[in-house]
Amino acid sequence: MLRDHLPDGSLTDPDRILDRFLAGVAELGLTPYRAQEEALLELMAGRHVVLSTPTGSGKSLVAQALHFKALCEGRRSFYTAPAKALVSEKFFALCDQLGPQRVGMMTGDASVNWAAPVVCCTAEVLANMALRQGEATDAPYVVMDEFHYYADPERGSAWQIPLLALPRTTFLILSATLGNTDSIERALHARSGREVAHVHSDERPVPLDWEYRETPLHETVEDLLAQGKAPVYVVHFTQREAAEQAQALTSARVADRDQRRRIAETIGGFRFDSPYGKDLRRFLRHGIGLHHAGLLPRYRLLVEQLAQQGMLRVICGTDTLGVGVNVPIRSVLLSRLCKFDGERVRLLSVREFKQIAGRAGRKGFDEQGSVVCQAPEPAIERRREAQRAARPGGRRRRTVRRAMPRGLVPWNRATFERLVARPPEKLESRFPVTHGMVLSLLQREADAAPASGYRAVLDLIEACHEDARRKRRLRRDAATVFRSLRRAQIVSVERGRRGAGARVRVDPALQKDFSLHHTLSLYVVDTVSLLDREADHYALDVLGVVEAILEDPRPILEAQREHERRELLARLKAEGVPYEERRARLEQVTHPQPNAEFLHATFDSFVEKHPWVGTADLRPKSVAREMLERYEGFQDFVRRYRIQRVEGLLLRHLSQVHDTLARTVPEAARSDEVHEILGFLRALLARVDSSLVEEWESLMGRGRALAPGLAPARPSLDPDQHPRAFRARVRAEMRQLVRVLAAGDYEEAARCVRQDPEDPWDAERFECALGPFYEEYERIVFDPRARAAHHTSIKRTGLGRWDVTQVLVDARGDDFWCVEGEIELSGEPLPEGPLLRVRRIGT
Repeated sequence: MLRDHLPDGSLTDPDRILDRFLAGVAELGLTPYRAQEEALLELMAGRHVVLSTPTGSGKSLVAQALHFKALCEGRRSFYTAPAKALVSEKFFALCDQLGPQRVGMMTGDASVNWAAPVVCCTAEVLANMALRQGEATDAPYVVMDEFHYYADPERGSAWQIPLLALPRTTFLILSATLGNTDSIERALHARSGREVAHVHSDERPVPLDWEYRETPLHETVEDLLAQGKAPVYVVHFTQREAAEQAQALTSARVADRDQRRRIAETIGGFRFDSPYGKDLRRFLRHGIGLHHAGLLPRYRLLVEQLAQQGMLRVICGTDTLGVGVNVPIRSVLLSRLCKFDGERVRLLSVREFKQIAGRAGRKGFDEQGSVVCQAPEPAIERRREAQRAARPGGRRRRTVRRAMPRGLVPWNRATFERLVARPPEKLESRFPVTHGMVLSLLQREADAAPASGYRAVLDLIEACHEDARRKRRLRRDAATVFRSLRRAQIVSVERGRRGAGARVRVDPALQKDFSLHHTLSLYVVDTVSLLDREADHYALDVLGVVEAILEDPRPILEAQREHERRELLARLKAEGVPYEERRARLEQVTHPQPNAEFLHATFDSFVEKHPWVGTADLRPKSVAREMLERYEGFQDFVRRYRIQRVEGLLLRHLSQVHDTLARTVPEAARSDEVHEILGFLRALLARVDSSLVEEWESLMGRGRALAPGLAPARPSLDPDQHPRAFRARVRAEMRQLVRVLAAGDYEEAARCVRQDPEDPWDAERFECALGPFYEEYERIVFDPRARAAHHTSIKRTGLGRWDVTQVLVDARGDDFWCVEGEIELSGEPLPEGPLLRVRRIGT
């Protein structure tokens, strides 16, 4: 392992660092390719490197060399990528090579060991750090993977900002489909004053063959398996299609009995305890994987691990494969060549196609990889009809020429061949000026106390990679954004005395991590100030404002709409309403939108004052709010709306709600009830999926001691600095425990608490402890009265210690029973999982 070759102290000689790294590589049985050797030499010489080589050609090894160099020198390094799945994958790979105590992760949704010297993060996390801290950012070395996202219309600025704001950083830029990057390299050289080496190669370690198929997809899959071309990744462009295909293939000949037995043994006691878990387990036991963003992270991680062990013969997934997630495969099977990009259905770009196709072929396993493209279904049917007519005695039947399914763009063999032959499109700069960007720069300058914070905004625009005409437009946009921040009283301008220059001041009452990174974040700040703070529903209304600015989780909202339609239809039938009237009323049903009239009215007023909003729109909805109103568990919500296939989407939406509520709603607008909502969401998220933390902790537990000064740390709420938030989280955990106890779900109760190895509380112990209660009372009540704050007592008993008592409300109103527990932090940050250890349940 590379960690075995790290020096005990600091080492700065680049030749000796390279020798140590190559010794570690040799132990792994690897011999660097010529392009890898060239990139390694350039990095050790202190140059920036742009590495453009095909997928599977070892770019990750060069990235490991940069992290290794940083560790030898006692300096920090960052790995950035576009997808959280890819970030977590690289996190575990680097933990394995460099030691888990040296590697951390930050994705916005989860943080593990974030103070480590090697940090894996999404591109946006590093971009935000660069904006807030500028050259003071402790990031001497940065790996920017999948750099072709530089041209992404919505996210491209996250790949450009570090290049502009971190002139002292050494960058390693990676992608298999970069195209021409001359202008980017010139700008990086001019900004940093150091040379940029471009290392390029078209040589693939595993060559590809290309095939266009006009057979039904399940026949194509079976044929590829029969030819020994497994594992096969079947690429879809919606999560629904991927899940439906995985279901359909369970009736195909995918894995034999011995393969299924080995999969079952490998899965072992893995927890498939979410509503969709049973379906996924069935797919896996047939040798079929499923991989898309709608799955819970722990399920995606399991599929990736099984694929890396060669257990899965077929994997149905989405085009997230194209962002480098390590699912080793031999054959890529594209179900079609068009996708919906958020605005329209269009053909794949050359870059998108080659990113996906390039995943075929496993280095060290395959001599050849295969890329297969399915013809459109109408073309397949026409071919089959022609084959039937060509048989002896066959007759061509008159058939209606079937059109392309609605919502798809036609493609054919020529489309496929054109995508294979053409080079990737040129990377174009995408650099909008946003409120989040401007505020971050002003916060940085306010911390540094300069003469004028606005100068940093203009400097960044001047340094960006846009042309002169576009920069003029960006300066006008920045001025508009700045004026809107002043109107919202988020920033103010203080005039200096005796001729001194003006100074920009950010409102000091805002929380330290306050951000405006959503397009309509300023609308949240503006609107929560209009809500009635004394109203009983104030906190829920704040939550509704936050949800309204977030992207719609469409499958969930559609499920809510269908649920409302079913209930209305049942009522209308019971009332005897005529059929035509029923149809008309059902057409008017939409997903729940509480407070929509107020939200739209305030938004119209906001747009009048802030015309820069442009095409941005408000999206009232009630997902998190509905869960809070019903105090409903994650699984209960999933089952009620039958959204098992997209439960990962629900988890992501709730995470976005929590983060936006925590970072965009000003501290002054947070009532105790708002803190209760934050506590509820934080406790729910930690319990539903803490797979990343659990996996890292399991690595730490394998006999590897922590290096001095590198204890695991995660950003958390300090009970002393944020007592209201801490107590809200404790109450939220207690309420969730009472909710599952009231439902009799003792297995879930055991997962709701922090287990003491010497005194564990499993499902059987919970059931036994409550036996005497049920001899006297019919049930545990869990209604709004039972959730009142006074039923939870939290008493500090010492440094880092609290006693917690939760009253169990009974139907008779005696309320004699309670759950007693303790919290012990021992000076450590709050863990991501449960805080509470149960001591007893009794009177």
